[in-house]
Amino acid sequence: MFSKKPAERSPAVGPRSVASSAGTFSVIGADVVIKGNVSASADLHVDGTVQGDISCASLVQGESSLVEGAIEAETARLSGRVKGTITVRELVILRSARIEGDVHYDTLTIEQGAQVEGRFAGDAAKAAAPVVSGQVLELGQDEEQRLSLAG
Repeated sequence: MFSKKPAERSPAVGPRSVASSAGTFSVIGADVVIKGNVSASADLHVDGTVQGDISCASLVQGESSLVEGAIEAETARLSGRVKGTITVRELVILRSARIEGDVHYDTLTIEQGAQVEGRFAGDAAKAAAPVVSGQVLELGQDEEQRLSLAG
Protein backbone atom coordinates (compact mmCIF):
# COMPACT_ATOMS: atom_id res chain seq x y z
CA MET A 1 0.00 0.00 0.00
CA PHE A 2 2.78 2.41 0.89
CA SER A 3 5.71 2.54 -1.47
CA LYS A 4 8.25 3.92 0.97
CA LYS A 5 11.54 2.03 1.18
CA PRO A 6 12.76 0.95 4.61
CA ALA A 7 15.68 2.98 5.88
CA GLU A 8 19.04 1.57 4.86
CA ARG A 9 21.12 0.32 7.74
CA SER A 10 24.87 0.21 7.72
CA PRO A 11 26.52 -2.56 9.73
CA ALA A 12 28.12 -1.36 12.96
CA VAL A 13 31.79 -2.15 13.35
CA GLY A 14 33.41 -1.56 16.76
CA PRO A 15 32.11 1.19 19.02
CA ARG A 16 28.99 3.01 17.87
CA SER A 17 28.16 6.62 18.49
CA VAL A 18 24.68 7.61 19.53
CA ALA A 19 23.37 11.17 19.77
CA SER A 20 21.79 12.22 23.05
CA SER A 21 20.43 15.46 24.41
CA ALA A 22 23.71 16.13 26.23
CA GLY A 23 25.90 15.37 23.21
CA THR A 24 27.25 12.07 22.00
CA PHE A 25 28.50 8.91 23.63
CA SER A 26 30.22 5.81 22.35
CA VAL A 27 29.41 2.23 23.29
CA ILE A 28 31.88 -0.65 23.44
CA GLY A 29 29.63 -3.72 23.27
CA ALA A 30 29.86 -6.84 25.43
CA ASP A 31 31.32 -8.90 22.58
CA VAL A 32 34.11 -6.38 21.82
CA VAL A 33 37.72 -6.79 23.02
CA ILE A 34 40.04 -3.82 22.50
CA LYS A 35 43.79 -4.27 22.89
CA GLY A 36 45.18 -0.75 23.07
CA ASN A 37 44.41 2.63 24.57
CA VAL A 38 40.98 4.23 24.16
CA SER A 39 40.58 8.00 24.03
CA ALA A 40 37.19 9.70 23.66
CA SER A 41 36.29 13.37 23.83
CA ALA A 42 32.69 12.40 24.57
CA ASP A 43 31.12 10.02 27.08
CA LEU A 44 31.96 6.30 26.91
CA HIS A 45 29.94 3.23 27.90
CA VAL A 46 31.99 0.02 28.20
CA ASP A 47 30.32 -3.39 28.32
CA GLY A 48 33.22 -5.32 26.73
CA THR A 49 36.91 -5.73 27.52
CA VAL A 50 39.57 -3.03 27.19
CA GLN A 51 43.19 -4.09 27.59
CA GLY A 52 44.72 -0.62 27.71
CA ASP A 53 44.21 2.82 29.20
CA ILE A 54 40.92 4.72 28.92
CA SER A 55 40.70 8.52 28.77
CA CYS A 56 37.28 10.15 28.33
CA ALA A 57 34.92 12.82 29.62
CA SER A 58 32.58 10.43 31.40
CA LEU A 59 32.77 6.64 31.78
CA VAL A 60 29.98 4.18 32.51
CA GLN A 61 31.16 0.60 33.00
CA GLY A 62 28.80 -2.36 32.71
CA GLU A 63 28.77 -5.21 35.24
CA SER A 64 30.27 -7.80 32.89
CA SER A 65 33.03 -5.54 31.53
CA LEU A 66 36.77 -5.66 32.25
CA VAL A 67 39.28 -2.82 32.03
CA GLU A 68 42.95 -3.76 32.35
CA GLY A 69 44.66 -0.37 32.37
CA ALA A 70 44.47 3.14 33.80
CA ILE A 71 41.22 5.13 33.74
CA GLU A 72 41.19 8.94 33.54
CA ALA A 73 37.87 10.81 33.35
CA GLU A 74 35.91 13.70 34.80
CA THR A 75 33.20 11.32 36.05
CA ALA A 76 32.95 7.55 36.22
CA ARG A 77 30.33 5.03 37.30
CA LEU A 78 32.00 1.63 37.70
CA SER A 79 30.23 -1.69 38.12
CA GLY A 80 32.59 -4.21 36.45
CA ARG A 81 36.22 -5.24 36.99
CA VAL A 82 39.12 -2.79 36.80
CA LYS A 83 42.79 -3.74 37.07
CA GLY A 84 44.66 -0.44 37.08
CA THR A 85 44.87 3.07 38.49
CA ILE A 86 41.73 5.21 38.45
CA THR A 87 41.95 9.03 38.39
CA VAL A 88 38.50 10.62 38.34
CA ARG A 89 37.04 13.86 39.66
CA GLU A 90 33.63 12.35 40.55
CA LEU A 91 33.54 8.58 41.12
CA VAL A 92 30.70 6.16 41.88
CA ILE A 93 31.67 2.55 42.66
CA LEU A 94 28.66 0.24 42.51
CA ARG A 95 28.24 -2.94 44.57
CA SER A 96 29.15 -5.26 41.68
CA ALA A 97 32.50 -3.49 41.06
CA ARG A 98 35.80 -5.29 41.67
CA ILE A 99 38.78 -2.92 41.54
CA GLU A 100 42.47 -3.82 41.81
CA GLY A 101 44.51 -0.62 41.87
CA ASP A 102 44.83 2.80 43.42
CA VAL A 103 41.87 5.20 43.25
CA HIS A 104 42.33 8.99 42.98
CA TYR A 105 39.19 11.13 43.29
CA ASP A 106 37.70 14.42 44.43
CA THR A 107 34.18 13.11 45.16
CA LEU A 108 33.56 9.44 45.95
CA THR A 109 30.49 7.26 46.48
CA ILE A 110 30.85 3.54 47.24
CA GLU A 111 27.95 1.12 47.45
CA GLN A 112 28.09 -1.52 50.17
CA GLY A 113 29.48 -4.73 48.71
CA ALA A 114 31.94 -3.16 46.29
CA GLN A 115 35.47 -4.56 46.50
CA VAL A 116 38.59 -2.41 46.16
CA GLU A 117 42.13 -3.74 46.58
CA GLY A 118 44.30 -0.64 46.54
CA ARG A 119 44.72 2.77 48.11
CA PHE A 120 42.38 5.74 48.04
CA ALA A 121 43.71 9.27 47.52
CA GLY A 122 41.24 12.09 48.08
CA ASP A 123 42.86 14.51 45.65
CA ALA A 124 44.58 14.69 42.29
CA ALA A 125 47.96 14.90 44.03
CA LYS A 126 47.57 11.18 44.74
CA ALA A 127 47.89 11.39 48.53
CA ALA A 128 46.86 8.06 50.06
CA ALA A 129 44.21 7.62 52.74
CA PRO A 130 44.02 4.44 54.88
CA VAL A 131 41.66 1.73 53.62
CA VAL A 132 40.14 -1.27 55.39
CA SER A 133 37.91 -3.75 53.52
CA GLY A 134 37.28 -1.32 50.67
CA GLN A 135 35.98 1.49 52.89
CA VAL A 136 37.82 4.77 53.46
CA LEU A 137 38.52 5.44 57.13
CA GLU A 138 39.76 9.03 56.87
CA LEU A 139 39.47 11.95 54.53
CA GLY A 140 42.12 14.59 53.93
CA GLN A 141 42.06 18.06 55.46
CA ASP A 142 40.49 19.71 52.39
CA GLU A 143 36.82 20.52 53.07
CA GLU A 144 35.99 20.23 49.34
CA GLN A 145 36.42 16.47 49.42
CA ARG A 146 33.27 14.42 49.72
CA LEU A 147 32.74 10.77 50.61
CA SER A 148 29.53 8.85 50.93
CA LEU A 149 28.98 5.17 51.47
CA ALA A 150 25.72 4.07 49.86
CA GLY A 151 23.66 1.34 51.53
